[in-house]
Amino acid sequence: MNEALELEVGHKVLEVGAGSGWHAATIAEIVAPSDLAREKWGHVYTVEIIRDLADSARMNIEKAGYGDRVTVVCADGSEGYAQEAPYDRGLVTAAAPDIPKPLTEQLKTGGVLVIPVGGTYLYQTLIRVRKVDSRLVEENLGGVAFVPLTGKYGHRI
Repeated sequence: MNEALELEVGHKVLEVGAGSGWHAATIAEIVAPSDLAREKWGHVYTVEIIRDLADSARMNIEKAGYGDRVTVVCADGSEGYAQEAPYDRGLVTAAAPDIPKPLTEQLKTGGVLVIPVGGTYLYQTLIRVRKVDSRLVEENLGGVAFVPLTGKYGHRI
């Protein structure tokens, strides 16, 4: 997913689904490498809907030394995180029934969103969305299997 995002130093990234915090840390290593001056750093905002997972991700990120480059938010990630928008990149680590409109609205022009779309657990496709001016260009990156996205724009389970 990181490769599909085409990450660069300085990018501001929205991750939906913090899980353990590991993926956010890998993104932070790319967009805000510790050997670079802080003013050139990007930042990762990772949103987790499950409080215990958000707390665990925050603790893991701090212990791994990424607390200054990753912000963990406990909220409904299917709605994005408008407080810090717009984002250069976005990714979703759970399968949505459709691409949530707030996530594409919070992307900068030229931004990229990578998201699994499809049913609960089966028949999902990893989609890369590019925001080109006022339109969205979708690219199918192949079949995948993720847990379902929950929240306002997620699956009703």
